[in-house]
Amino acid sequence: MKILTKVTIGLATATLLLVGCNETAKPQEKAQVKPIIDESQLGYRGTADLLKEDVVPPVVEYHSAAPGTSKKFKRAYQDAPPMIPHDTTGMLPVTENNNQCVQCHMPEIAASMGATPIPVSHFTNFRPSTKVIGDKILKDGKVVENSSSETLSDVSIKTTHDKLYAGRFNCTQCHAPQATNTLVDQNRFKPVFVDSEGASKSTWDESKWMKNIDTSK
Repeated sequence: MKILTKVTIGLATATLLLVGCNETAKPQEKAQVKPIIDESQLGYRGTADLLKEDVVPPVVEYHSAAPGTSKKFKRAYQDAPPMIPHDTTGMLPVTENNNQCVQCHMPEIAASMGATPIPVSHFTNFRPSTKVIGDKILKDGKVVENSSSETLSDVSIKTTHDKLYAGRFNCTQCHAPQATNTLVDQNRFKPVFVDSEGASKSTWDESKWMKNIDTSK
């Protein structure tokens, strides 16, 4: 009888141990993570079907404030090209014979127009005319050695101060109007400005790029 009781107790104990092992061996179910943004909102087209061709994206609306009345945008980073905060209807595209930007942004009139003045860098040619005649290299008509000196002593930089350099004439190659559409996900980039006025003013002037540079006039 005692032996039977011991066997019974042993079987019961083994059963409990097996049940316990099975319970602990079961993998835990992963919690379902609810997406913050729906998949169809990830693209500007507003659909998760990337092969759908008849999707009409939302109309892009731009700031409609007249020039001189709009609030200037903070720069995206130190010395970033400022974005256009006002209406550009009828002003674009910039062409050889039609650049309405200069009517307000030339340095001599910008202050009176409430506009950002065009910086001196836009009146400067950083790409001197280079020619090779025989075995001689000429930059702006001056013979220079074929070298890449760290001091850039052979580079010719010329500033006119009154005439835009051709490479800067097309303003919208760097400056662009900003849309008013709501973003799916907001921009979380936070710039660090090295200058106290970096969010609204460029730090570049002639003293910086002329440093260690001998120019030929």
